Parts: sequence; C-alpha cells; structure tokens
Amino acid sequence: MAEVGLKKWIITITVITASLLELIDTTIVNVALPQIQGNLGATLEDVAWLSTGYAVANVIILPMSGWLGSRFGRKNYFLFSIILFTVASFLCGNADNLWELVAFRILQGLAGGGLISTAQAILIETWPREDVGIATALFGLGAVVGPTVGPTIGGYILEITTWPWIFYVNIPVGILAAYLTYMFVRETPKDGKGTPIDWWGIILLAVAVGSLQTVLEKGESEDWFATPYITALAVASVFGLLLFIWRELSTDHPIVNFKIMRHRSFSIGMVTSFVLGFGLYGSVFVFPIFCQSLLGFSPLQTGELFIAGGICTIAMMPFIGIMLKKGVPAQIMATGGMILFFIFCHMLSKSTLSSGTDQFFWPLVIRGFGMALLFVPLTTLAIQDLKGAEIGQGSGLNNMMRQLGGSFGIAALTTLIHVRQGFHRSNLLVNVNEQNPAFTERLNGLMHNFMAKGASFLDAKLMAMKAIEGAVIKQTMLLTYSDAYWVAGAVMLCSIPLLFLQKFKKNVNIPVDAH
Repeated sequence: MAEVGLKKWIITITVITASLLELIDTTIVNVALPQIQGNLGATLEDVAWLSTGYAVANVIILPMSGWLGSRFGRKNYFLFSIILFTVASFLCGNADNLWELVAFRILQGLAGGGLISTAQAILIETWPREDVGIATALFGLGAVVGPTVGPTIGGYILEITTWPWIFYVNIPVGILAAYLTYMFVRETPKDGKGTPIDWWGIILLAVAVGSLQTVLEKGESEDWFATPYITALAVASVFGLLLFIWRELSTDHPIVNFKIMRHRSFSIGMVTSFVLGFGLYGSVFVFPIFCQSLLGFSPLQTGELFIAGGICTIAMMPFIGIMLKKGVPAQIMATGGMILFFIFCHMLSKSTLSSGTDQFFWPLVIRGFGMALLFVPLTTLAIQDLKGAEIGQGSGLNNMMRQLGGSFGIAALTTLIHVRQGFHRSNLLVNVNEQNPAFTERLNGLMHNFMAKGASFLDAKLMAMKAIEGAVIKQTMLLTYSDAYWVAGAVMLCSIPLLFLQKFKKNVNIPVDAH
C-alpha cells in the first residue's frame, strides 16, 4: 500500500539520502588515496585495495539484498545496513594502519550493498503505482549524481581538512537516516522466516562475483593473466558462476531467484544496465585522469567541472518521471540519452592539449542530460514486469549489473589506453628522424633557444631531444584518450537496438504488493 502526504516525502528523502551515502563513497575515497598512502606509509598498489575491497564487498551483497530484505523484513534490513555503514565509516576514520582501513572499507561495502537496492524497493512501494516513474527518477538522482559528485566532495574536504573526514561526514547523515527509517518506513513481513538458508548459494555467489570483481579491479595493474592469482580468480569466477546458477535453479529456497529472468524486459534490462554502468563509471574514471595527467588540473578543479552536468541531471529527473507517467515511451527517451552520451564522447575526443575548463562545460552538460534520460527509462523498462517480492530481487540484480558494468568499463578502458599507447607512439616516432624537415626544423629551433640561454651544443641537443620526447608522450596520451572516448560512446550507441526488444507500454504501471 502506497504512502500519502508528508510521510511519503519523508520516506523518499530518507531512502535517497541513505543510498547517496553508499554511492558517493564509491568514488569519494579515490581523491584521498595519495594522502592516505603518505599518511599510512603504504604503496600505491596496496592503497588501491581501499577501492577494490569496497567494490568487491558491494557487488557480492547486491544480488543477495532482495533475499535478505525478504528474510528479515525490508525495513529491518535497511535500518541495519544504515547503522552498519555509519559504524564502519567511524571505524574507517579511526583506522591506525592500511589493512585495518581496508577491512573496515569491506565492512562498509557490505553495508552499502544493502542500502542501494533496498532503498529502491522501498521507494517503489512507497509511491502509487501510476507514479512509479517519478519514484524511479527520484532514486536516479542518487544513483547517477552520487558517483559523479563524489570526487568533488572529496576534493573540497581535503582542501580544508584531512582524509579521515571523508568518512566522518557520513556519521551525522547516517544517524539522521536511521532515525527517520525507524520512525517512518513501514514494516514488511519476514517472508523467509523459518525457511532453510542456502549456505552453498551464498558461498558460490561470494566466490563467483567476488573473484570477477577483483579480476576487473586489479587485472590491468597486475598485467592480467601473467599474474597467477589473477588467472586463478578468473577460473574461480567462471566455475563459481556456473555452479551458482545450477545451485539456485535446483534448490527450493534460492538466495537469488533466477526465475525472474523469464521476463524478457528484465533479462534485456540486465544488459542495458551493464552498458549504463560502463558509460557512467567509465567516463567518470577516464575524464579526471585525462584532465589531471595531461592538462595539469587539480583534483578539485576536475571535480568542479562535473557540477554543471550534475545540476542538469538533478533538474531533469522529475521531468523524466512525469513524461513516463504521461505515456512517453521509455525506449525513445533512453535512445535520446544514448545519443547524447555519444555526442559527449565525440566532443571530448576532439580535445587538445590547450583545452581549458570552458571547452568541457557543454560536453559535461550534455552528459548530464544524457544520464538523466538513461537511468530512469532503463530502470523502468527492466522492472516493469516484476511484482511483489520480485522487485527486491530485481533491484539487487539490476544494481549489481550496473556496478559490474562500471568495473568492466574501467578495466576495458584502462587496458585500451595501455595497448593504444604503444600503437600511437610507434606511429608518431616514424616522423622523428632527420629526413623529416618538420622534425629538423623543430630540433634546430629548440637547440638555438637552449644555446641562447648558455647551453653547449651537445647539452642543447640533448635537452631538445628530451623536449621532443615529452611532446611525443603528450601527443601519444592525447590520441589514446581520444580512442577511449570513442569506444565508450560506441558501446552506448550500439546498445540502442536492445531497447526496442523490450515491451512498449503506454503507461508505466508496475504492480506492487502491499508488503
């Protein structure tokens, strides 16, 4: 039964705030890694586990969140997740060494995975059936804006204080969200109470999804299958997934109900959610590196660039929900979103080494509009046929696919950048020879400048060659990032036909059971 009046809005703000905690923490810690590394005396490879551990724990719990909410009651599980996340945030800020911090980040990730999908299910059940598009749009505010503004918030915090405060800021918000949840969110039946727990399913899920996420997070830095533990984890993820699917289809009490895959729109929606994650997290990953490594922007400057696009997303979300309610096909809006994302990638692929903040304003605004047009329609299409307890299961799987899509996107784009560096460098070095008039003219000009400043002929030539080498490196990276933008845009564009395999509905009307 849907809520009405002020209570509906209090619950809405509560669940969006709680899910924002989890989503912002997905990216906020990234800007603090150098400071944490120096403060705790850790290597860059070790400190990267702060992000990896959180992501692995998060993606393991996401598909289980529907089952946990059903077994313990959705309100109880959501409240427990908020409290655990808040406590874990305090422990992270108080950590004395790196591995203690990694352990608390894993705990935070386990709690966060329960927040996002349960929040979405609560929100869908809080709003009337005919307004479910608006509810999904409101949830999308956190899901899209959270990962985008995380680095910006982290940059501001580090400007005025130290890294523990990126965790401490969660505490008052978590306390408020827990209180409001306890007071206003309606109790739900414990459907799974008394039924046996599928322990083998839990173990196989942890092995399969945890191994896959670790491979995606660490594969590039560990040289992929040249590293034995990455190979072992890849094998474990394949066999673990096969055994997990077999187990869930053969047991009477599965933790993940794969029977919901019978809904065509949901099955295709899993793929489109994966693509959305690829674009959302991949673009947030590539663009800051491009700005900071090539253009010399600070983390705070880079984060501030996303603000305009984030505002556009926030402003658009309610209108997207209203258009869905009025019968505008979700497929049409999602197609527009994918086209806008491709335009964003195309514009960024034209960047130069002299590009400034002004050149990035409109591309990021276009991205903001595109993400608003993507998240709500894609989520609506995926869950439109789900009913009752299936909504919690579907939300968990759908969010897991978006997270995995993001991890796969980051891994794929990182590998692409690594591979294309060698290709572009080889092509550029063909022109660096004394038979090329442009090269000799550039070399002689640099040498004259250095000699005019007092350098000897040999020193001037050496410095000139180093300067040209630096220019080659920068141009190589510029061309490589251009390739990464093109791939991200192409993946989104090629996914458009999938949208039209999903059901068209004049009005979005998702049946929701009273519990």
